[in-house]
Amino acid sequence: MPRLAHTDGLDDVQEQILEAVRDFVDNEILPNANFLEHKDEYPADIVEGLKELGVFGLMVPEEYGGLGQSLLTYALVVEEIARGWMSVSGVINTHFIVAWMLMHHGTQAQKDYYLPKMATGEIRGAFSMSEPGCGSDVSAIQSKAVRDGDEYVLNGQKMWLTNGGSSTLVAVLVRADDGADEGASVYKRMAAFLIEKPSGFGEVLPGLTIPGKIEKMGYKGVDTTELIMDNLRLPADTILGGETGKGFYQMMDGVEVGRVNVAARACGLATRAFELGIEYAQQRVTFGKPIAEHQAVAFRLADMATKVEAAHQMMVMAARKKDSGDRNDLESGMAKMLASEYCKEVVEDSFRIHGGYGYSKEYEIERLYREAPMLMIGEGTADIQKMVIARRLLEEYKLRT
Repeated sequence: MPRLAHTDGLDDVQEQILEAVRDFVDNEILPNANFLEHKDEYPADIVEGLKELGVFGLMVPEEYGGLGQSLLTYALVVEEIARGWMSVSGVINTHFIVAWMLMHHGTQAQKDYYLPKMATGEIRGAFSMSEPGCGSDVSAIQSKAVRDGDEYVLNGQKMWLTNGGSSTLVAVLVRADDGADEGASVYKRMAAFLIEKPSGFGEVLPGLTIPGKIEKMGYKGVDTTELIMDNLRLPADTILGGETGKGFYQMMDGVEVGRVNVAARACGLATRAFELGIEYAQQRVTFGKPIAEHQAVAFRLADMATKVEAAHQMMVMAARKKDSGDRNDLESGMAKMLASEYCKEVVEDSFRIHGGYGYSKEYEIERLYREAPMLMIGEGTADIQKMVIARRLLEEYKLRT
């Protein structure tokens, strides 16, 4: 068992789950990740294996066929999966966020219908907030839903939809002004719609088009797409929770746990980069000795290990805070910012240790070097995290007059 990124206080079930996932990563993901990533091929067999392990239903309550585990267990599983291949953790992340939103905000009918199918992976989720003209500025969303009798007509274009083609259920945030009080905040004029669709590309439903995969420098294998709604008609019961005006807050709740998830992915990626770096440093010989014995490399390894450990512990704290029922936007923002920034630095240090070989596609570190930047952007940039963190700190440390 590696010394770094150890988590104290886990019970026997959690340890067994992590051991099973770790074995799967070592035997099924790591040996295949580079080949699939270079081909930009969806990891279908790996996803099927994760279904069999029960990962898709890890946090779904047992009454709906899931394992009923905590956010901490889920984050630690994601950390292990990302250590193998970060893109696979992306397949899980968006699914998890939609399941979380259904668990906490869905109507009973929505929970009864979707959660059992999501627990087995029969239905796989994706969620969509971003648009071509707005990313972090959610208030600028232009996509709209207009009521027409017992239905809503949706129009607009969404962007950066992870699992857009492979998913079969998408939670989409749009403007929906019906029912809002005059002068209500823009955030109270939004709704999250649950769009069930077939997998694939093109016009997958009348009025719903998934144009195709967006080519990316990294984060390959998993499909990232646009989503275009052109007079898409949906019944009113597809609104998450059954009413408009709550979509923004439902999505933000999902993003909050998603930030813990992204922090976990960054921890896993950084751990793998450290493993590769310290292994290579003991194998590569220069000036008559392994480069690990050169002080410059040894100091670099020390910095990398410290960052891996700090990020992991911050991520664990944020997950446990949410599991306790407390508000954790401060902790999840800190964890996401710290882990993603440290991940980038650890990967770059490992890349430097590899020297010229790090630039070769034959070496795994080349893939990690292209994957790390996405984590600095996904679920909110570092600047957005700083805004969240500062706002919460000013609430906690407000001057008393």
